[in-house]
Formats: sequence, C-alpha cells, structure tokens
Amino acid sequence: MTTDTTRVLDPVSRATEILFGLIMVLTFTASLNVAEASRTDVRLMLIAALGCNLAWGLIDAAMYLLSTRAEKALAMRMIGTVQNAPPALARHEIAATLPAYVTASLDEDDIERIRQHLASLPAQDTHPDATDLRAAAMVFALVFFGTLPVALPFLLIKDAQLALWLSHAIALASLFVAGSTLGRLWGRPWRVGLAMVAVGLILVGIALALGG
Repeated sequence: MTTDTTRVLDPVSRATEILFGLIMVLTFTASLNVAEASRTDVRLMLIAALGCNLAWGLIDAAMYLLSTRAEKALAMRMIGTVQNAPPALARHEIAATLPAYVTASLDEDDIERIRQHLASLPAQDTHPDATDLRAAAMVFALVFFGTLPVALPFLLIKDAQLALWLSHAIALASLFVAGSTLGRLWGRPWRVGLAMVAVGLILVGIALALGG
C-alpha cells in the first residue's frame, strides 16, 4: 500500500469526516416535516439528501487538496531552510520541527543523517499532481458512499414517514460504526460509538422539537 493511499485511508481523518457528514445529513433530514408527505415530497427528500452527500464529499476532496498543497509548501520551506543554513543551525531546526517524543529517541548522528538527506533533495512543485487528484477522488468516494445509505430509504420506500425513520436508524447505526472506529484507537470503541449515537439522537430531538 502506497503512502498516499495509506493517508487517504487514515481512519481518524476519514471517520471524522464521515461523522460530520452523517450528522449534517441527519440534522437535515430530521428537520423535514413528513406528516403529510406525498410521493413528490419523497422524491424531493431523495434529491436533497443525495445533494447533501455529494456536496460534503466534494468539500472534503477540495479540503484534502488544499491541505496537501499546504503540507508540501511547509515541507519545501523546511528543506530550503536546511539546505541554506549552516549544519549546526539546520540540525537545530530539524530537532525543533520533530515531535518531542521523536527527538528524544534521536542522537546527534541521527539528526545529522536526516540533515544530509534533506540537503540532497531537489526542489519540488507544490501544485497538486495526478497522485493528489487520485487521492482526492478516493476521499470523495469514501465520504460520499459512507453517507449514501442514509439517503437510500427515500429511493426504495414510497412511504415518506417510514423512509424518514429508516433513514434516521441507518444514520444512527452509521454514527456508531464511525464512532467505534475512532474509539478503537483509544481502546474504547463502544463508549465512543455510543457517544456518537447520543449526539445524533440529541440533534434529531432538537430538529423534531423545532417542527421537523
């Protein structure tokens, strides 16, 4: 698995984005009043929910490209500093840039090897390349298809009320899955998963109390 693919599939970033997308869609669908909904209303809900998923996926893909370019620019600035500074100052800059727990495990020889490697690197373009665009497309697909199940009931079920409640159930289940994915990194998958469900229920309750 390549570094770019690993970054795209980073569970923290992707689960967090899917969580935001699910909460956004859930809040949107919960605000809809379907007490007297018709088939036309169901179609409009489907279009709106799909549009919401599409917009969120595009936003995440665009933010991925922006953050990637910013990271490249920062990296090139660091490399330029190392290449133009005296060796002692370059080693100091490298040590200051690395996390403290990493620096603590390195000695002067390790940092010098890093300096020599950075000093030998050529200048690189910071604009998005084909790899970045493919990665952004993967981000879009992950986020869009991660939130798509919430919209499917409006496509498969004619009863608007039933479709809405089933959509809520799918969203809450998805919130639990995404939350537990994050929770596994902290050793508390069930607690974080249930916390995300609680947040979703609170948002649904607020939206319904306001007339949804």
